[in-house]
Amino acid sequence: MSTEFRIEGTAVVGILSFYDELNRVFMAGESWTLGPSLDALDDMLYGGYGALHGLEGARVVWTDHAASRHALGRSETIAHHRSKLDRPGTFNAERARSAIADLEAGTGSTYFDTVLEIFESHPRIELVLA
Repeated sequence: MSTEFRIEGTAVVGILSFYDELNRVFMAGESWTLGPSLDALDDMLYGGYGALHGLEGARVVWTDHAASRHALGRSETIAHHRSKLDRPGTFNAERARSAIADLEAGTGSTYFDTVLEIFESHPRIELVLA
């Protein structure tokens, strides 16, 4: 039997609040929290720390996921990539520009899409969009 966790989709109004929600659900027993990083999400889902530590599997129910899909959608993702352009030398500017162009053309992946891809790459984590 897998342990179940619940992400409250209405608590997600942008990228920062998404990580606040992840920290509430998965990091409550830790003395530190996840920063706003897709790599941090991926690392956490491996189960080396937080509420997933030591579990063979888990079920994550993402309630009101449509609200999160909207909050982590095209506009928020474009803003995320534009913020990278404000920090030259820290991020790949060409990659950020390309991502923005794709999103503006309606073909790019949103932050929400990328989060789903990360969850899908962890077969021991069952993600249920509710």
